[in-house]
Amino acid sequence: MDERSAAQLSAAEAAQRIREGVLTSEDLVGACLERIRQVEPTVQAWTFLDEDLALAQGRAADEYKRSGQAIGALHGVPVGLKDIIDTGDMPTENGCTLHKARAPRNDAAVVAMLRAAGAVILGKTVTTECAYFSPGKTRNPHNPEHTPGGSSSGSAAAVAASMVPLALGSQTAGSTIRPGAFCGVYAFKPTHGLVPRTGILQLSRTLDHVGLFARTLEDVALLAEAVAGYHEGDADTRPRARIAFRETLAEEPPIPPMLGFVKTPHWEKADAGTREAMAELVETLGDRVEEVDPFVVPGGEPWAWHKTILEAEMAANFEREWTNGRDKLSEQLRNQIERGREVRAVDYQRALKNTAAQVESFDALFTERYDAILTLAAPGTAPKGMATGDPVFNVLWTLFGMPALSLPLMQGENGLPLGVQLVGRRNYDARLMRTARWLQEKLT
Repeated sequence: MDERSAAQLSAAEAAQRIREGVLTSEDLVGACLERIRQVEPTVQAWTFLDEDLALAQGRAADEYKRSGQAIGALHGVPVGLKDIIDTGDMPTENGCTLHKARAPRNDAAVVAMLRAAGAVILGKTVTTECAYFSPGKTRNPHNPEHTPGGSSSGSAAAVAASMVPLALGSQTAGSTIRPGAFCGVYAFKPTHGLVPRTGILQLSRTLDHVGLFARTLEDVALLAEAVAGYHEGDADTRPRARIAFRETLAEEPPIPPMLGFVKTPHWEKADAGTREAMAELVETLGDRVEEVDPFVVPGGEPWAWHKTILEAEMAANFEREWTNGRDKLSEQLRNQIERGREVRAVDYQRALKNTAAQVESFDALFTERYDAILTLAAPGTAPKGMATGDPVFNVLWTLFGMPALSLPLMQGENGLPLGVQLVGRRNYDARLMRTARWLQEKLT
């Protein structure tokens, strides 16, 4: 073991050391718990953590390995879960007063997949209320006076603070990419339907995605391989061949990728320093990037479609909470549900239809010229205070179900992380990771 704490190891490094017998899962879990004791009073990333349960899982993983049976790619490696993801052995409260002490009977599909890969479920990370905008207690690990972003606040912060090497979150607007950017970690929102959402709080079937957090690209690929797949409980998934994320990530692109730089119609919402940083990045990439405007409709319309779909579907999904306990919900969530209850069916259907047509125009963009879209992950660094930040540079890619990665490649003038977002063609997630590795090597 080198001088680093085991908690600072990447997931890939930790998994390899466990396989080689130079590190036990119990010791790795213990190191993560010790790190949590050190920084949790400031960061406050966890909403449920049972040290005895976590250590028992680590010991069980070590005992299983000693039996000589084949082990999974994440054997003995701790993973944090956003507190909207069901676990049969831990509460899942959705950041909501109405769901206090909720105890699911079964694991979510992704939890079952993680356990099958040998992972240790360390605990539950803080989410905003029902994965919407009302913030939880988590602070940014780089500066506790600033937000970690939301709604996957705890997952991004826990990975950034080396409390856990991997974590899962979700994204319905910008809830994975934005906190990843604010906390300076890798954040991945896969193609819609690639990772099953069975057993996860549903806001919007059309827009909900599972999100992945890690401190290296290799770890993102490792985690993606474990959780991508079909589940009968999620009608948007389908049976497919295993995706070789790690193998594809390690490959050299056949030719240097071409990136399309998309400012979006909301470019003026980015702060001046962020726009300047992105301009410098584009200049560094030279002839491998060119600005492109892919919109075939007036610029603001897709953001309006997202709002219509989200509000209508959230109102339907939170009907019980609205009926039985609306006075216990935040004003933000109450207003969202109330607006959704007023959405006309014709407007909802029009938004779905127009979205599908716009996705086709993006597919043509990738087919004809570009390997990925380069754009901002957030309007700037993490704002001061607890508000979760503006998802304006994430909404589009969530609406279109396209894979997106936030890469911690820049830094703001205030020293906080500044994310770069790469967006790929639907169902080309592994290729997007390969392009991200090329970009990272190009800039470092």
